[in-house]
Amino acid sequence: MDFIGELWLPIVLSAFFLFVASAVIWMAGPHHKKEWLPMPGEDDVLAALRRSGAAPGGYLLPKAFDSAAMKDPAFQKKIQDGPIATIYLKPGGMNMGPMMAQQVGYFLLVGFFVAYLAHHTLATGAPYLAVFRVAGTAAFMAHFLGTIPESIWFGRPWKSVGLQLIDALLYALLTGGTFGWLWPR
Repeated sequence: MDFIGELWLPIVLSAFFLFVASAVIWMAGPHHKKEWLPMPGEDDVLAALRRSGAAPGGYLLPKAFDSAAMKDPAFQKKIQDGPIATIYLKPGGMNMGPMMAQQVGYFLLVGFFVAYLAHHTLATGAPYLAVFRVAGTAAFMAHFLGTIPESIWFGRPWKSVGLQLIDALLYALLTGGTFGWLWPR
């Protein structure tokens, strides 16, 4: 874990840069403005969810609990008739502080693994471009590739994955640049 002593500054500083970039992207950037659509009949849907007593968590609609239930004609009809949904429920209220802290924690975690990989791949004094390439690629993979299965399996719109690609490229450039700049000489 000696890499933490050598690379703590690029880990922390890249997390700070990514947090600022993320805030600008989501508050002022145009590309996420129409990503989330309003639900038709939103008030009725929210009322139905409240009446259902569903706890916070992830839900599949319709949901079969085993392979036998998936073969049931009633379940098959639900699948055919649609819609099929993945729903994530959170409790009421919106406290941004803990969510922002978790986002910073995520950026620090990515920076930790970028530092680990770069430390074991590159020598002290490696040229800026070599560090940029390794750190940026690792950061890109961390920020982007995990979104693809969400579209394959859970219906996240592919447009949303494309928008995430833009964010991931920016995050990769910032991370690669920070590590290249502060790489031990």
